[in-house]
Amino acid sequence: MTSEVGICNGALTKVGEDTIISLTEDSKAARLCNLMFDRLRDAALRVHPWNFAIKRVELAELTTTPIFGFASQFQLPADCLRVIRTDEDQIPHQIEGRVLLTDAGTVQIKYIAQITDPNQFDSLFVQALEDRIASELAYNLADNRALSVDMRVKYKETLREARAMDGQEGVMDIVQADDWLNIRL
Repeated sequence: MTSEVGICNGALTKVGEDTIISLTEDSKAARLCNLMFDRLRDAALRVHPWNFAIKRVELAELTTTPIFGFASQFQLPADCLRVIRTDEDQIPHQIEGRVLLTDAGTVQIKYIAQITDPNQFDSLFVQALEDRIASELAYNLADNRALSVDMRVKYKETLREARAMDGQEGVMDIVQADDWLNIRL
């Protein structure tokens, strides 16, 4: 069973600090973990279309229209961290704030969702998140810049491995030759 405290304890151990019992206990380590966990989790989710965090949805059209540029606007889901693609990638669209602007009448998206339950995280994602948190803790808690840099490098290595493994699950999207030509133009 994975938990926020477990992930933070993994990070604390990597920087040579004592573990915590909860994110709300009265210790500097717990306060720092509590302060940075959500922000670093969301950033780690956003950098890659993790299989465990992908959702698909048809967006709800808003009754108000954009002032200029597009005919319609659609509300993004509250848990949307990043839109990966729309159902019709050939249709021009723009994301502004929490809405997607387009001329299409309906829009379906594939997106990275804000997954807050650590039990849904991939095990390699957990390792990468621990390394990312450890890089922050090494600087803020242990006051060790060299360790912070080392942990940041380790995070990038772990992230690369996790992304590679995650990308091997499923079938890749096939890009047509015409798509490559259209992108260049």
